[in-house]
Amino acid sequence: MNVLILAAGYATRLYPLTLHKAKPLLPVGGKPIIEWVVENLTDVPDLETVYIVTNDKFAHDFQTWTERYRNQQPKFKFKIINDGSKSDDDKLGAIGDINFVVTREKLTESDLLIVAGDNLFSESLAGFVDSAKKADATVAVYDVGDAEAIKKYGNIAIDPDGVITHFEEKPEKPRSTLAAIALYYYSPKVLSLFATYLAAGNNPDQPGRFVQWLYRRTPVKTFELKGKWLDIGSKETLREADEIFRKIAR
Repeated sequence: MNVLILAAGYATRLYPLTLHKAKPLLPVGGKPIIEWVVENLTDVPDLETVYIVTNDKFAHDFQTWTERYRNQQPKFKFKIINDGSKSDDDKLGAIGDINFVVTREKLTESDLLIVAGDNLFSESLAGFVDSAKKADATVAVYDVGDAEAIKKYGNIAIDPDGVITHFEEKPEKPRSTLAAIALYYYSPKVLSLFATYLAAGNNPDQPGRFVQWLYRRTPVKTFELKGKWLDIGSKETLREADEIFRKIAR
């Protein structure tokens, strides 16, 4: 199994903090966000390569980080993929980046775990991976527990087996309080469909849109994450994450 960390965005909503530093390299709880993401993978068996897809502006910074971090955690084999974009105007989009890496690195021979580099989890991802291996496509879900809060996320409904029956981005009338989050596990069979999705002219950004397209074509299972989950999309959530993860670090 390979891992792909999405880190090619420009995080303009966090300017000026992200003018000269990629969002996943911002400190939270005393270390870069991406470090927390990688450490959630420590208990996951059979990892091959951790790919980090980024842009031309920050590729060197991620390379520097991996060289330093590898000395602390030799278990992980990293490879930085520069998608060639230089600004928010010419970015490939998250789905475009996934397809770029899958195609360039010929990743359709193994399962792929995909995680956004700005998502923080308080628990190991080993349980998610163990469950996800039993299906061709699995997305992590989180119960935000609030009918208003869910309107900011991709909202899903599931059947008794945990398979997605409905998916809607930022719904006006949510069907549940379950949010689909940027943590995915895809088999080689599904990875080949990214090119199909893009060739049809679909939106290349927001990885949840691929799930929204996919569940109508093949069963997409879900796995509910417990503990804390934070999507760092604003200075407010960055401050909240720093407070929470400082306590976890202790």
